[in-house]
Amino acid sequence: MLTARFTAPAVPKTLVHRPELLRRLTAGVQGPLTLINGPAGSGKTVLTAHWAASGGRAPRTPLWLTVEPDDAPGVFWAYVLEALHRGGVELPATVGRPSRAEGVTQSFLVRLAAGLAESPQPVVLVLDQFDTAQPPAMTEGLDFVLRHAAGGLRIVLTSRTDSLLPLHRYRAAGEIAEIRHADLRFTQADAAALLGEHRLDISPEGIRLLMRRTEGWAAGVRLCALAMQRSPDPEAFVRQFAADRTTIADYLLKEVLDAQPPDTQDLLLRVCVTDRVHPDLADALTGRDDAARTLAGLARDNAFLEQVDASDWYRLHPLFAEVLRAHLRQRHPGLEQQLHGRAARWLAGTGRLTEAVAQGAAAGDWQFAAGHLVDDLAIGRLFTGLEAEQLNRALAPLPAEEPGAAPALVAAAARLAVQDLPGYEDAVRRADSRLTPGSGAAARYGRAFLGVLAGRTAGDPAATERAAADAERVLGELPPPRVAAHPEARALMLAALGAVRLGAGRLDAAESALTAAVAACAAPCGPPGGGPGTDPTADTGTGPGTDPATQYPLCDALGSLALVELMQGRLRRAAEHARASLDVAEQSALPPGRRSGAGHLVLAGVAAEHGDLPAARAHLELATEITAAATGSRPDSAAVVLAAVIAARIAAYEGDGDAALAVLTRLRTAATAGAASVSAWAVVELAVAEAAAHLARGDAPAALRALDEAPSGRPEHTLARARALLAAGRTGPAARELAGLPADKDLAAPARLAAFLLRADLAAAQGDIAEARRRRAEAADLARPEGLRLPFAEGGPRAARTPRDAQRPGPRPGRPAEGPPPVVEPLSARETEVLRQAARMLSTEEIAAELYVSANTVKTHLKSIYRKLGVARRSDAVHRAQDLGLL
Repeated sequence: MLTARFTAPAVPKTLVHRPELLRRLTAGVQGPLTLINGPAGSGKTVLTAHWAASGGRAPRTPLWLTVEPDDAPGVFWAYVLEALHRGGVELPATVGRPSRAEGVTQSFLVRLAAGLAESPQPVVLVLDQFDTAQPPAMTEGLDFVLRHAAGGLRIVLTSRTDSLLPLHRYRAAGEIAEIRHADLRFTQADAAALLGEHRLDISPEGIRLLMRRTEGWAAGVRLCALAMQRSPDPEAFVRQFAADRTTIADYLLKEVLDAQPPDTQDLLLRVCVTDRVHPDLADALTGRDDAARTLAGLARDNAFLEQVDASDWYRLHPLFAEVLRAHLRQRHPGLEQQLHGRAARWLAGTGRLTEAVAQGAAAGDWQFAAGHLVDDLAIGRLFTGLEAEQLNRALAPLPAEEPGAAPALVAAAARLAVQDLPGYEDAVRRADSRLTPGSGAAARYGRAFLGVLAGRTAGDPAATERAAADAERVLGELPPPRVAAHPEARALMLAALGAVRLGAGRLDAAESALTAAVAACAAPCGPPGGGPGTDPTADTGTGPGTDPATQYPLCDALGSLALVELMQGRLRRAAEHARASLDVAEQSALPPGRRSGAGHLVLAGVAAEHGDLPAARAHLELATEITAAATGSRPDSAAVVLAAVIAARIAAYEGDGDAALAVLTRLRTAATAGAASVSAWAVVELAVAEAAAHLARGDAPAALRALDEAPSGRPEHTLARARALLAAGRTGPAARELAGLPADKDLAAPARLAAFLLRADLAAAQGDIAEARRRRAEAADLARPEGLRLPFAEGGPRAARTPRDAQRPGPRPGRPAEGPPPVVEPLSARETEVLRQAARMLSTEEIAAELYVSANTVKTHLKSIYRKLGVARRSDAVHRAQDLGLL
């Protein structure tokens, strides 16, 4: 007898305490069977040894037996008896002992079960490393003894594979507790604790990166920690470490790969070239037909391969895949590229465009990769969707000298996706030189599509309109099913066209294009690719609004549409579109670099019009943060101008004309430095805002000069001049300006309201108080549906000289108007509870502990609360909620 087999391994000094798993183990041994199942290095034995060392919180200290893979049934039972004897379990002498290594008799098992049933206290026996390699007779005998010991025996099994025990029976009877791989994975807190035990001070971002690489694999985290101790820069090690050059590679090769038969090793080496594998794809890569059985067995045996969402697909653990790829290059030089090529064509045949292109690029087959994107009308996928980053990364090495129009178009798209206009121009010139009148419609469409997006980036309305017209014309030449299969392309074009029209001040035309963009995002996608291996996770959506590739243009178009509504004075619809845009970004998990600040910008404008300045400032701050986080992208000119105008109006509303002028001066300075062209619409908007700033300073002549430097026939300009003239006491010229306005019914709501107020001011200045009151009463009625408040403060100095007229529009400046509801979405029950805890001055971690959730969940709720309440800080959220009666 080997004494070491009866002793639990020593608990590591750098132990991570996992109280929840220990509790589950203790609860599990109240029944007959506890199964701890996970791959090599997942921490099964360490967890069980820690539990056993603490006495297992059972009446009798758990007994330990390490099972060897070559144990014959008789040897196994001899070791079981010895473990019981060493643990002080007294069995009747009639039980006897096994007489031969090959097996035991049924009568021996009966006597053993009967003896255990008579034990005064249940015996808890840990069988470590009890895997499917054990002979069936051994497993059947263990099942018999366990079921007939009448509660006198309780087994804890640790194994890499599911035991041959009839687990379904134990589950049906509720007599099994299971701790599996998902439970054994380290959490971020576990990883932080382990690194702390190794005296490593790693940033939260570094820990998150380590968790992404290891996916919580305990041995992987521990081996990394040991390597980081030897590294001069542990933080850099996390960012740079390659699994194939660490002890992780040795561990995985010896413990996992070498444990497999030769045919299975060959399959693993071949399928590692793909991120996920289907049995039919594996057969295509191996040239055999046994992949379905082999993959299922590997997944069942926890061989670092797992099934994807109960589908027919599998994925390798990323560290194992990395090690296998390095081993493949060493064992079979040149084979990896061939395998990528085979995978590309199989994936293309089953409609998996993104994976097919990535595999083609990895094979160095640029004609296939680029041609597939262009011919399938999928070039828009470089700009949107969850796969955009993957595609751009895969296509980054595309050589400039690669012949053909498709590679040049794809290279141009890749440059444009990161807003590299010089690089885009170089690539698109190459594409133009290779495109001929006889080029296919798909290539000509790709060129026009890029022209639309480039026109938006450059702020060139004429070029954008021309390219959009070309694209629409070419689309008519293409098969409708192919066009319908990629709604993101048309949605991106329409969103870009609408944004450019918005920047030019063509609001009706912008609204038309943006509405069409939203509709395109909701259009049904084309049918998924057929053939073997079709699965629900394929990247070709199948129903309305299901294609993730349309989420970015939908968020973008809704944000721009909200800006149009705001500029037309339709505040309720503007707020609805803005919130819808923010909801799409939140629900689809758009990365920060792909989000639009337009939603918060519009909510800032709406809050300002309502006179709710704290909410306006908070939303404006959030819009600025989101715009700054947009990596490589330029905000649309309309959004930039409106952000400055709203900020200036808020400052002017508060009487700080100097601050308002400073905002506008910064914008002009930035535009001049960037040599950016400013549209005629933007010039007028800025002039009107500057005039309001000068009026806030009491300088009417300066206001008139600002307006005269930007002459315009727009009603907003006329109204601003009338306001400045009234402030200067020039009632006659002001009356003439107002007389030149179009009829009220032809004015947008904000302009119509401003006209009513100015006519009231004019009447008051001329001494007709009754007319002034009547006009202001009409203005109040006009303002009430949309809750407009700000225009009443912009009516010039004479507005304050009409007593009692200000009672109807709303409360004093700085507070929300009483008519409409505040700019706030209803908080969920959980968000309200989080806010209550925040009001108690608890930290994020304390709130998490109080509500039994993770700290990340609390942070997510807080972000949603800030958005809904229009604030940027926790204290502001509490104060605003208290003001609104939510707390």
